[in-house]
Amino acid sequence: MAKPPLSISELTDRFGPHLNYTPAGGWQAQGEPDRLVPTHCCFCGQQCGIILKVKDNRVIGFEPREDFPFNRGKLCPKGVKRYMQNEHPDRLLFPMKRTDQGFMRISWEEALDTTVREIQRIQQQYGKDAFAMLSGVSLTNEKSYLIGKFARLALQTANLDYNGRLCMVSAGAGNKKAFGLDRAANYWEDIVLADVILVTGSNVAECSPITTDYIWRARDRGAKLIMIDPRVTPLARTADLHIPVRSGGDSALMNGILHVVIERGWIDREFIEQYTSGFEEVRETVRKYTPEYAGQLAGVDPALIVRAAEMWGPAKTSFLLHARGIEHHTKGVENVLSCINLVLATGRIGKPGCGYGTITGQGNGQGGREHGHKCDQLPGNRDITNPEHRRYIAEVWGVAESEIPGKGLSAEEIMEAIHAGEIRGLLSICFNPLVSLPDASFTREALNRIEHYTVIDFFLSETAHHADIVLPGSLHEEDEGTATSAEGRVIRIRKAVDPPGEARVDWHILLDIARRLGREKYFSFQSAEEIFNELRVASRGGTADYYGITYEKIEQNQGVFWPCPSLDHPGTPRLFEDRKFFTPDGKAHFHAVEYRPPAEQTDEEYPIVLTTGRVVSQYLSGTQTRRIGGLVDQYPEPLVEMHPKLAEKLGVKTGERVKVETRRGEVTLNANVVETIREDTVFIPYHWPNEQSANLLTIRALDPVSKIPEFKVCACRVSRAGS
Repeated sequence: MAKPPLSISELTDRFGPHLNYTPAGGWQAQGEPDRLVPTHCCFCGQQCGIILKVKDNRVIGFEPREDFPFNRGKLCPKGVKRYMQNEHPDRLLFPMKRTDQGFMRISWEEALDTTVREIQRIQQQYGKDAFAMLSGVSLTNEKSYLIGKFARLALQTANLDYNGRLCMVSAGAGNKKAFGLDRAANYWEDIVLADVILVTGSNVAECSPITTDYIWRARDRGAKLIMIDPRVTPLARTADLHIPVRSGGDSALMNGILHVVIERGWIDREFIEQYTSGFEEVRETVRKYTPEYAGQLAGVDPALIVRAAEMWGPAKTSFLLHARGIEHHTKGVENVLSCINLVLATGRIGKPGCGYGTITGQGNGQGGREHGHKCDQLPGNRDITNPEHRRYIAEVWGVAESEIPGKGLSAEEIMEAIHAGEIRGLLSICFNPLVSLPDASFTREALNRIEHYTVIDFFLSETAHHADIVLPGSLHEEDEGTATSAEGRVIRIRKAVDPPGEARVDWHILLDIARRLGREKYFSFQSAEEIFNELRVASRGGTADYYGITYEKIEQNQGVFWPCPSLDHPGTPRLFEDRKFFTPDGKAHFHAVEYRPPAEQTDEEYPIVLTTGRVVSQYLSGTQTRRIGGLVDQYPEPLVEMHPKLAEKLGVKTGERVKVETRRGEVTLNANVVETIREDTVFIPYHWPNEQSANLLTIRALDPVSKIPEFKVCACRVSRAGS
């Protein structure tokens, strides 16, 4: 049975009083609130419900939101502390420009005029696409939609992309190839009904903590759990089976499991014949992936592959979950497709307790990748290269189809074009590429070469230090809007307070720039809801169809699952119940996947595998969470996690300094010696900047389809610091 939510007094006992920063008194108790504002957490893709306590236009604390069906009052450490960034002394309160003496306060008029003048200068001198835009995905759907329209119609550039390029794009591309749309096939309640749950490439307990509750509830009713990861993550410690795959061996491992499932006859022949295509090619491909061969490629005992097949194959219900661990690869899309092959072969999809989900990492990672701020995408998850899709959006926007730019560069490719002098100007919003992109030294060089850079953000990130103009934007709770959770549930974000000082709501800033560029006729929005209503029309008929979703409908139903094509449609929590897929032929598509090695393999000079990931108390580049003392205290600095046998070879113990080197850079950090990692692998979390940045080490190799970097594997060497 799930434990009941903690009471306010219990939360206070566990986490301390509800505090907030005040310039005069520091973090102090603020008394009783004036208002309670039901909304959602600003961090990961679970989008847990939370109630913000507001007094005198300040967020002073939180209460659990027990009415929201996803988390039912439960929160992770980040959710408990998330309100503490309000009133933080680092908050950007006025526009600034960079000078030889540092940043200097300027007026909004000067900041906006300078930005627009530089956009126009660069585009007149070098062409429209010489000015690019990079966006964060932890924004509302309204902002994501507006950014896509703003880049194409105001900046008139093809070169727009977002930091979801570092997150969900491999999953999205794989889902679209197999199913015709990009969304988890099920809402999370189906996890509880599964007899077998397979989780690969996801440290659920730290990266998506509330999802752990769904898995625990399934296990309470007898479900078996298979965890696949190079590390024995917290949830794996109690799993029925843990497979310590070598990072980069994922597709070989999944092919090996499918080989056994087919050999033992645990496939759904009727489902395959009636509702899928491509199975025979997959069957032929996996024929050679015996447990022995697959185990050799994946670096695991063949018996573990057989055991996984024996658990998955005969089950009546099952659920497969994956995340960045299999997606952050040069073959991330192929890894995803190898997982989908296993699900389709057993026909367990589109039914209660039977499904498949990709665990969204960022706050609005689902909705943010649906409505147009990707380089290859238009609203409704339409393809920007598809003439029919382009014509529809052009009609909605009131422009000729030829006025919409074509496909642009992805996030890492934009940075490479800046480095090469092909892109000369940049506008970014809530994106910290100096910490987030691979090969941080290369990114720093690129930022130093750019002719003009304007940033919209609420804290001065490490990347923003390179900006020429800084525009103070808004926090999650300072604007109205919607977001879409990992389940595909569209939810309401409610404004709790006004932006402080001279800071402005993000979309107001974009409209000001558009007006100065002479494009105001396309950007006459008066409210976030007005933007959403245009989004609804723009998404209509696309695979991500929001047309039937309204603010009122969301509030009445605690969220609405897309697709929702009409106002009388209830939404779609579970996809494919009618066995109709969103592909041109209406069938789910198998894809044969051959194992490919990583872009960079270990050798005598660099014999250790480096992999990177998250810790529970930090979020993405840490711009927000590294400013919250309670979260910093929980994990103050990055550590190099290594196996005792490797530590013994190096002559180091926990807490001693080690140097990790790759062909791109080096970091020196404290060792954390644990038995819960492969002997040939080290792990470093990526939330820290500068000399502590894991991305000083990672490689700028991209998946050819999704353009996601290979964060999860590169070759390194490790030595005792000073040796």
